[in-house]
Amino acid sequence: MDFYSGFVYKMLGIPAELNTPIFAVSRIAGWCAHRMEEIIAGDRLIRPAYKCVQEHNEYTDINSR
Repeated sequence: MDFYSGFVYKMLGIPAELNTPIFAVSRIAGWCAHRMEEIIAGDRLIRPAYKCVQEHNEYTDINSR
C-alpha cells in the first residue's frame, strides 16, 4: 500500500483491516492485463524499448587517487 493511502483511509473511517483488500482491488485491472499479455505473448511481458538520451559522464575511480 502506498504511504498516503493509509492516512486517507483512516480519515474516512475505513477499518485498517480493509487497507490491503482496497489496495489489491485497485490494481486488479493491471494484474489481469499483465497476465493476459503473458498468455498472448508466450509467457513474457513486452515493454517499450528504453533509449537513454543523457550525455555520458566520465567518472574517476576514487581508489585510483
